[in-house]
Amino acid sequence: MNSVTTPPDGLAGSYDVVVAGSGASGLVAAVRAADAGLSVLVVEKAAQLGGTTAAGGGVMWAPNNHLARGAGFADSHADAVAYLTAAAGHVLAPEEIHWYISTARRAVEYLTNNTQVSLTAIARPDYHMEWAGAASGGRGLDNDAFDPAGYPGMAELIRPSSYFPLLTMTERDELNGRGADPALLARRAATGVRTMGGALVGRLLASALDRGVHIAVEAPLQDLVPVGDGSTDGWKVTIGAGQGSKQIATAAVVLASGGFEWNPRLRKAFLPFPVTPIGAPSNEGDGLELGLKSGAGVADMTAVWGVPVISTPAHQYDGVQSGRMGNVEMTLPGSITVNAAGKRFVNEALNYHDAARLFASIDPHTRGQQNNPAWLIFDSTYMSKYPVAGSTPGTPADWMTQAETLEELAGKIGIEPAGLDQTVTRFNADAAHGVDTEFHRGSTPQDRFLGDAGVAPNPCLAPLVTGPFYAVPISAGTLGTSGGLDTDFNGQVLDRHRQRIPGLYAAGNVSAGVFRNTYPGGGATLGSAITRAFAVGEHLSQTLASHQAA
Repeated sequence: MNSVTTPPDGLAGSYDVVVAGSGASGLVAAVRAADAGLSVLVVEKAAQLGGTTAAGGGVMWAPNNHLARGAGFADSHADAVAYLTAAAGHVLAPEEIHWYISTARRAVEYLTNNTQVSLTAIARPDYHMEWAGAASGGRGLDNDAFDPAGYPGMAELIRPSSYFPLLTMTERDELNGRGADPALLARRAATGVRTMGGALVGRLLASALDRGVHIAVEAPLQDLVPVGDGSTDGWKVTIGAGQGSKQIATAAVVLASGGFEWNPRLRKAFLPFPVTPIGAPSNEGDGLELGLKSGAGVADMTAVWGVPVISTPAHQYDGVQSGRMGNVEMTLPGSITVNAAGKRFVNEALNYHDAARLFASIDPHTRGQQNNPAWLIFDSTYMSKYPVAGSTPGTPADWMTQAETLEELAGKIGIEPAGLDQTVTRFNADAAHGVDTEFHRGSTPQDRFLGDAGVAPNPCLAPLVTGPFYAVPISAGTLGTSGGLDTDFNGQVLDRHRQRIPGLYAAGNVSAGVFRNTYPGGGATLGSAITRAFAVGEHLSQTLASHQAA
């Protein structure tokens, strides 16, 4: 029995709020609006719920939150302002910075005090500890494991991660890059327990169902049309397709349908370089285009949440070729990342968003991307210790290129043998002393966080000396696009004159990200989405509920 979704014939003809998308942004907005007694419908295009939230790690970046203080991490509003000003002050106005820090804190308080969401502050340092106001931990919030047993059918309906194991992020961080306990993973899989983004989605879904929110799957938002003169009378939305379509009247529409990273036409139109998307393949820009049809303006359309990606031939997600984050493999000791010249071009332990930008650097002579694709190079010692893109340590995968010598490896993958030899010679000398003289890998707390704590003196450095040697392609990818519909602080969609479109809201990757193509810390993607969605739900609860009361 499925007690989670409502079939089409069970849907009402009208709701106070219709939300398009069942990721964190859509569900947070729905739950907060329902708390005000509003009737809410969440429609999901895909057959499973959760979108890119369920596919990902689920960490939220929220400075100065009460959970961090309770766990003993030092933080303050002033420190958060100083840090976010250093990270994004060139694109964010002071009032935007203060708004985010204050609203994110309140969103965390609301979720932990009023919903089933269960978060734990983790000891991840901010991405730039050298900047004023940086925190050594506590701003990243992990999701505690969630057992959906009390909600029949929910376990099957939550979108699985495309590759993350059934571990909390805290548990994963404690592994030092090594594989997880197979027995634990098997127990969780057998009982339907979800972790990371899946746990966040599960807890939000449970909270929505507890409030009477209706959830519909395989129900894409096909159209939305303002009623009357478009100023006060709400919207008529069409969900579903063909004979299964249904028109519903609503006072407000919340677009939370994800980015456009899986739409080749929109990627070509807006993104400055090719990327491999690794989020939910249902993210094809539907909500963006419906917003544009309704007169919305846009912002930051070239922006993405970037990440280096390893894409193996067998990695299929929803039946399409996808990939997985490669930043951990790049950080662990005993590997390097090189371009076609055989040269390193980045501190491999740099945060994944900033590292991904360097893959797309333009070669002034060829006018092509000089580092995309690149190759992760490692030796047999590394192979014996760490999984690579889900491989079994000590067992080479058939998609890895293998050779007894570095020169032979270079020939097989088509890179400059002399360049690779020079690079490895210099890197090995540096690794022996624990100091990367070229890119300073492992010189900061944020670098070392994903290294191997059992390797000294630098947990990110070890020489490549033991053959055979291996190479795996790695390229620029994206967790999702982060440009989209222009909104105000309440998530109200703005037109090209920056005037509010009545009753139309947006949150998550369908809207322009809060941080304007910057990435202050791990979990900034969900921090942006949840904070704006909370503001949307709060505004709906104030305006629609008060209107009903009048």
